[in-house]
Amino acid sequence: MKRELIVTAKSVEEARKKAAAELGLREEEMTVTVLEEGKRGFLGIGAADAKIAVGYEAKDETVGVDAALNFIRQVAENMGLENLTYETKAGTNDDVILAVDGDNAGLLIGHHGETLDALQYLSNLAANKRVNGEKHEYVKITLDVENYREKREAALRALARRKAEKVLREKRSVMLEPMNPYERRIIQSEVQGIEGVSTNSIGVDSNRRVVIFLEGESVEDEEI
Repeated sequence: MKRELIVTAKSVEEARKKAAAELGLREEEMTVTVLEEGKRGFLGIGAADAKIAVGYEAKDETVGVDAALNFIRQVAENMGLENLTYETKAGTNDDVILAVDGDNAGLLIGHHGETLDALQYLSNLAANKRVNGEKHEYVKITLDVENYREKREAALRALARRKAEKVLREKRSVMLEPMNPYERRIIQSEVQGIEGVSTNSIGVDSNRRVVIFLEGESVEDEEI
């Protein structure tokens, strides 16, 4: 079956390598379409990731889902967590949601979801590992514990609205704490619907942050 994966990275070349590693394929096994060229920006300001669409042939995804589920079960067992329930269901972004609930399941979340994100990354590696040298259908795993993802998104959207109101009220830019790309997109999406303010991302790697500022003004000129 022909499938497509969207990948972002600092450059097209990095995106190609990231896609190959994520899919467990050689680059020549992929069909790559460049959607956006990356921009380096100045001191992290105005930088933009490259985006590519990767087409590939793959097989049944059930093997991958089972592998991810077994991985999370083993992690929970090693942590001494018992009486947990596991559920897999189709997500809304061509992903499979692996939901975990139960006593002390929150230990799998960590501070601001850092442990959860790390386990999700490892779950995807487990899900897309070659079996007997053969690649099965790529599956994107979204790991959720005690409905943390939905609760965190609601909290981030509320934060975005509060900070946007502060910018409008005080006429000063606001810089948020470092966030991962997923959380930055939630903030930026919410701010897009608020008239009079805009956003930009500054910084590099794990220190990349969202700045909310008045429309028509330059982030570089603000005291942030």
